[in-house]
Amino acid sequence: MLKLYYGLGTCALASHIALEESGADYVAERLDLKANQQNSPDYLAVNPKGRVPALATDKGVITETPAILMYIAQSFPKAKLAPFDDPFTFAQAESFNSYICSGMHIAHAHRMRGRRWATEESSFEDMRRKVPENIRAGFDLIETKMMRGPWVMGEAYSICDPYLFTIAGWAKSDSVDIADFPKVADHYRRMKERSAVQKVLAQYKA
Repeated sequence: MLKLYYGLGTCALASHIALEESGADYVAERLDLKANQQNSPDYLAVNPKGRVPALATDKGVITETPAILMYIAQSFPKAKLAPFDDPFTFAQAESFNSYICSGMHIAHAHRMRGRRWATEESSFEDMRRKVPENIRAGFDLIETKMMRGPWVMGEAYSICDPYLFTIAGWAKSDSVDIADFPKVADHYRRMKERSAVQKVLAQYKA
């Protein structure tokens, strides 16, 4: 059985939704991030990075959201969560998830985790001021250049969709209104209607 370690308000939500959509036999364990459980000896033995998500498998632990999402898609091919029959489209899906991970997520983290990149308080404030601009630019790129619609990769739902849903859920805290991006806003609304998403979100209440 797979075991997903997650925390409230984190990108683990994308992997959690993908697991539910895949039909996998799994359990999920919530870490108390406010209590710093992610840096406890027990969890560091699972993931030395001290971050979530982490997915424990019978072969070992996988970390980093794009890797976990791809593992889920490959392990449960009947769910058709990735376009494995088309190398180019497959690479585009990976490109999208990589952009969310290395671009959008990092821009979001500058709002509250500036100490990862700087030491001066003035630097933290400068980072926070830049967040809405950077997040808006990212959503604009997704809206106009990357998202095919109605799902990220077109007609077929994929592992890109729970990842976009996750960062869209952070937009308000980053002072960005996704209503300004009609395709993204419609995607977010339709994601919330999916039974797998509703089942997972019920576990993310504080």
